Amino acid sequence: MLQSNTSYPSEYNSEVRNSTDALYANVANIIPEVEWPFHAPLIHEINKLKKERNIAILAHNYQTPEIFHCVADVVGDSLKLAYASKEVDAETIILAGVHFMAESAKLISPEKKILIPDMRAGCSLAESITAADIRLLKQKYPGVPVVTYVNTSAEVKSETDVCVTSGNALHIVESLNVPRIIFLPDEYLAKNIAKQTNVEVIYWHGKCEVHERFTPEEILSYKEQHEGLVVIAHPECSPEVVDVCDFTGSTANMSDYVKEKQPQKVLMVTECSMSDNVSVANKNVEFIRPCNLCGHMKRVTLKKIYDSIIYNQHEVTVDPQYADKARLSIERMLEIGRN
Repeated sequence: MLQSNTSYPSEYNSEVRNSTDALYANVANIIPEVEWPFHAPLIHEINKLKKERNIAILAHNYQTPEIFHCVADVVGDSLKLAYASKEVDAETIILAGVHFMAESAKLISPEKKILIPDMRAGCSLAESITAADIRLLKQKYPGVPVVTYVNTSAEVKSETDVCVTSGNALHIVESLNVPRIIFLPDEYLAKNIAKQTNVEVIYWHGKCEVHERFTPEEILSYKEQHEGLVVIAHPECSPEVVDVCDFTGSTANMSDYVKEKQPQKVLMVTECSMSDNVSVANKNVEFIRPCNLCGHMKRVTLKKIYDSIIYNQHEVTVDPQYADKARLSIERMLEIGRN
């Protein structure tokens, strides 16, 4: 049953300050000082409770800084969180992300309890395709391997030969050693991969509601306004946007790029919170922020994470009729990645 706690920790006392001062020092450049007393009591209580109850919090790169930097045990892109769900030493995982990520964690670690702070945290890509759609594609293109982005439901993954993330898609596509593949469901990611390989890519028409809003005209306008600006984009952006950017990669690749290159000014063409989170470790870099938010990611809040811990609520399960086949598609991805 859905529970809602109406009395959240709110006292900003000496115990809370002592346990959170170091955390705030890390994020002081992105969380205003006036806001911290509202976050700190919840952060203090969440960090205390998760240790007591053997809970690990896994947070995607698009989570807000108070979650990403202050309560998460593991942070990263979809691929890193997929590995981490199996490797963390915890009986329960709270996935601070969207539903398909929690499903993936459950597939990889079926023995663990997987909670998500808000069941409504979905994904436009995952909602763009069904298992029935894939079965029709298989009839149209018999024998062609189906390569599916992890931004999909477990039922869709069960009709898939191998999953990919934006970080490993090109490597996995080429590792199959076939002349053509069906790539689902992200049209833009498929087209960006097709530009880098001789493999013929048959694509679907799904799009990320955040990345499809960026336009090449917008990016060029930022470049005109900011001399020396380096623009790095996520491959869920259109090929036209990618063409006017300086670098394209997964959220992990983007973060690594900024860390290694230390550009004077950078614009990250992706979800808004990514720039905030990357800026914490790169204080000498000026971040120009085009703010396209993912409403699904923003459904996850400190209060909802607290409720998940207190009430042990919003458990994510996978229908047994899909689980084994879906798990195999993810395990193939992880195995190819290891090799």
